[in-house]
Amino acid sequence: MKLSLREKVSYGVGAVGKDMVYMLSASYVLYYFQDILGMNSIAIGIILMAARVFDAFNDPIMGVIVAKTKTKWGKFRPWLLIGTLLNAVFLYLMFAVPSQIDGGALIAYAAITYIMWGVTYTMMDIPYWSMIPAFTEGGKEREGLSAMARSCAGVGSALTVILTMKLVYALGGIGIDTAAATQTMIERNGFKWTALAVALIFVIFSLITCMNIKEKSTVEMETPTVGQMFKALLQNDQAMTVVLAIVLINSSIYTTSNLVIYFFKYDFGGTGWYDSYTLFNTFGGGIQIVAMMLFFPLLRKFLSTIKCFYVSFASAVIGYASLLLIAFGTNMDNVFVLFIPAFFIFSANGMLSVLTTVFLANTVDYGELRNNRRDESVIFSMQTFVVKLASGVAAMIAAICIQVFHISKDTEAVVAATEGANVIGLRMTMTVVPVIGLIVAIVIFAKKYILTEEKVEEISAQLKSRKAD
Repeated sequence: MKLSLREKVSYGVGAVGKDMVYMLSASYVLYYFQDILGMNSIAIGIILMAARVFDAFNDPIMGVIVAKTKTKWGKFRPWLLIGTLLNAVFLYLMFAVPSQIDGGALIAYAAITYIMWGVTYTMMDIPYWSMIPAFTEGGKEREGLSAMARSCAGVGSALTVILTMKLVYALGGIGIDTAAATQTMIERNGFKWTALAVALIFVIFSLITCMNIKEKSTVEMETPTVGQMFKALLQNDQAMTVVLAIVLINSSIYTTSNLVIYFFKYDFGGTGWYDSYTLFNTFGGGIQIVAMMLFFPLLRKFLSTIKCFYVSFASAVIGYASLLLIAFGTNMDNVFVLFIPAFFIFSANGMLSVLTTVFLANTVDYGELRNNRRDESVIFSMQTFVVKLASGVAAMIAAICIQVFHISKDTEAVVAATEGANVIGLRMTMTVVPVIGLIVAIVIFAKKYILTEEKVEEISAQLKSRKAD
């Protein structure tokens, strides 16, 4: 039975809220702890990476727990709802650090809230994406649902990119004396209220998903042990290829997203850096949405998903190269010139996020054919882990950049652009490092990934024949 419009919309709405939460953490937690609270950037980087090491054990186990779950509401929705409620709480706590906490207590608070945010995000993210294979039988319907959900997730990410700093300054005056408050105090208070607003939207949107969707088909299977699960993943070479590509792609993109606010504040500089940053993000976020909803479907009329993948990579590299040329070849006194690299980078980001989800969903069928088990929760637990791993890697790279090149809240934005060595390091880190990561990803993908559209259809036919027998 085909998915109804109501089910598709409800599923997509959940993705919007989910990625609003994720992008708020991925793009702003480093800035919040380092530039606003004054924590050491290396200490923050260590916390973020330590959380990812913890996830290496937590995420796959959560995949097994989801696979074992049997309730009258299905195995996905209970965890989706529980995880959402808990994650919303920890998101707020992470961006609402009490003013009396400092020193070692601040580091401990940051570590605990961030790790628990990651644990509870896993709790709802794995069942959310695991629904895709359970909703569909493969082919165009699965690709369509994957593209729609990832597009909606991209809308959530883009909305966060566009609105976060606007909300921070709009809400920053609530409950404080703005006349006596510094900019840092306003930002700190603004992030607290912004996190609360995003958390509430997240809960409402997830409730809509839980109320209107359920898995259309279930595959009866023996629930794997943790050991069997790792074995299945290692045996699924296509899943591992996609997972590795996701790590490299997202690490590259998140490195830039972590540093772009520093780029505008301390390199682009000037008293109006905030307005330029907001305008840049508004344009980029809009392009990301257009890329997922218009550019990708348009390309798919003429190109296979794999060729679309290569086009997206080329777009990203062109964007980073043009950003580097503009940074070194102009005075950067006009934000509109930065729209050129923004167009290519954000377009690539939007299309790549859709394509990697489609590719990962295809590996579920491949794994079932090869290993005689359908482990959607296991496979998609790896997506959750690697996306968070990528954000940790990117945050560590950004933290090292900030520390090595002495970029901090003590640097005046008005004069930062004159300090050549510092901003050169910042520019190189946010452009050259991502390009290296993308090139490595495309080489690995081109050599290892074999699931063309024809191959996916062939596998789907073989599975149907096997079930019929």
